[in-house]
Amino acid sequence: MTERIQALRKLFVEDHGHRSCRKAPSDEFLLARVFQKEGLSDIRRAVRRLVWMLNEETPVFFPGQTIAFVRTNPTLQALFTPEEKEELARSHRLHESGELSNICVDYSRFLSAGFPGMRSLTEQRYRMFSEQGKLSEADYLKGELEILDALTDLIRRYLCAAKEQGLAEIAGSLSRLLSGAPQTLHDALQMQRILHFTMWLSGSYHNTLGRFDQYMLPWFQADMESGRLTGESALELLEEYFLTFNIDSDLYPGMQQGDNGQSMVLGGMTPEGADGFSLLSELCLKASLQLRLIDPKINLRVSKNTPLSIYELGTHLTKQGLGFPQYSNDDVVIPGLKKLGYAETDARNYAAAACWEFIIPGKGMEIPNIDALCFAGVVRDVIVRALPSASGYEDIRSQVQAEIRSRVEQMCENTKNLYIYPAPFLSLMMEGCAENGKDVSLGCVYNNYGFHGAGLSTAADSLAAVKKYVFETGEVSRKDLLDAMEKDFEGYDRLLHLLRYEAPKMGNNDPEADAIASDLLHTFSEAVKGHKNERGGCFRAGTGSAMYYLWFSRDLGATPDGRRAGEGFACNYSPSLFTRSKGPVSIIKSFTRPDLTEVVNGGPLTLELHDTLFRNEESISKVAALVKSFVDLGGHQLQLNSVNRDTMLDAQKHPEKYRNLIVRVWGWSGYFVELDKDYQDHIIKRAELSL
Repeated sequence: MTERIQALRKLFVEDHGHRSCRKAPSDEFLLARVFQKEGLSDIRRAVRRLVWMLNEETPVFFPGQTIAFVRTNPTLQALFTPEEKEELARSHRLHESGELSNICVDYSRFLSAGFPGMRSLTEQRYRMFSEQGKLSEADYLKGELEILDALTDLIRRYLCAAKEQGLAEIAGSLSRLLSGAPQTLHDALQMQRILHFTMWLSGSYHNTLGRFDQYMLPWFQADMESGRLTGESALELLEEYFLTFNIDSDLYPGMQQGDNGQSMVLGGMTPEGADGFSLLSELCLKASLQLRLIDPKINLRVSKNTPLSIYELGTHLTKQGLGFPQYSNDDVVIPGLKKLGYAETDARNYAAAACWEFIIPGKGMEIPNIDALCFAGVVRDVIVRALPSASGYEDIRSQVQAEIRSRVEQMCENTKNLYIYPAPFLSLMMEGCAENGKDVSLGCVYNNYGFHGAGLSTAADSLAAVKKYVFETGEVSRKDLLDAMEKDFEGYDRLLHLLRYEAPKMGNNDPEADAIASDLLHTFSEAVKGHKNERGGCFRAGTGSAMYYLWFSRDLGATPDGRRAGEGFACNYSPSLFTRSKGPVSIIKSFTRPDLTEVVNGGPLTLELHDTLFRNEESISKVAALVKSFVDLGGHQLQLNSVNRDTMLDAQKHPEKYRNLIVRVWGWSGYFVELDKDYQDHIIKRAELSL
């Protein structure tokens, strides 16, 4: 890391010096009340809000910067008043805040055209619709032109300020961007920073970065071939660019600063079928390694053809305790997406949403986290209701399958009448939207919804215990099991120990428990088939839990695996918290046994590895080989945490000493001391594994 990058890192990350330029927070409903009084449509509100937000920004620069743009207005204006939003919620389904989120735009649409080129294209379409008498479409594009004009004006203000302050490099880059498409990698990075900055100002959130090393590659290659950049200068430039994702991120909505969706995908198959890992991909990994920051979060696409050396690069990142890279297996994901109806070239081009969900850049108006199935809740309810009169285990299994189908049916029904706030700026980077005078919030090429699946290992372990001890060995009577569950195992210490620690567990390479888990996932996958949402999209089953691993478990009573009422489930697709694991190899064998092409909404196997495992290069190679074996065996996603229980316990007592301690939460990395205690405690409880 150069002295310049070290100074910028200290300024932005440690000292938060950039926050000194922010204005005082203001009334977030100021504009919404004006909109309400004027009776504006939602599209006009979205345009007016973004134009206002852009106009409110003041150009600011910091010593050593060459990539500009920083938020000076901390208050994002609401689109609707509280009363209006309450009325909307009564008549529509609103997803999360209502704002567009968790999609991946196609940045190359802007990057290849440039700001003036995009305005020219939009103006041509506006005139075409006007001449055709398509007034609604023309009016929509007129709003997009207003946004582009306001954005151009802000860039000009930055340019003038840069010239006044003698910042020749920034001024030169902005001047070129105002006249045409990016000419250098620096120009392209500056432009992408402006685009990303504007997306957050528009109200959209969890704005992912997509396949960064693919769409930036032309400028990188041109600069390297011409000699404008060397490996060292390119790394320095990338590190400055990476720092920009940590400047305004405390203003972004989420659980905490790390939960913001700033995910970057590297490597993987190109749409043409070639290997997409390049020197640029490698430099991005090195930049993240040197900076040791929670953003951008790295997702590494791999396959059986990925050499061990790339896994070793990723493992060096894991060693730093960043909780990434997260690995996604092309050999599973691409066929899985094709099964769901995605075109092969699009399936090959998949990216990751905020956490792990698979989405298609520039084509997917998908909601990959619209709801979640609680596997553990299904199993518990069936056991409590059906065990007294069940004819045998197959009867229980059949009723669990029926209950999954019933709940999926209801979940599909609950997605109807969806309303998403308009996003005219993002629509410029989504296929078929601006071209047709249509907002992306109304749909795009793919309009699929995704369901998470929480508490899988708890459910599988519960059924395995019932099958073995109630129906096969008869060691546990039906009455005793149900009574123990009702009493939360009070007075049933021996039974609790048996179910909790001696019963078959998913994650110990136990064929019985693993087969049950496979059956549950298959049933989930089959249950969503044939259902279409109101936008014509399908429903996708997944193995992720997001925050549901705590939400669902808090209100769920004791389960037949020995879990007591209120105890948490495993995070995502992982072994139960009290599984006495035989080690990570056994876990990997268990969690690659199901056909994971059926559940490609996504959801990683999450493993906690003790930080002593990363002590030398030999250890790094062993962990890398473990990751490779997961991929080779057919795993779909994997995320690793390098953890130390004693360190985290001390951090709870002395948070001031651990401000930079980073952990993986469920699909994002964050600062441990900023997490709610429930999440801290859950991470501490996760098993520390050794090889």
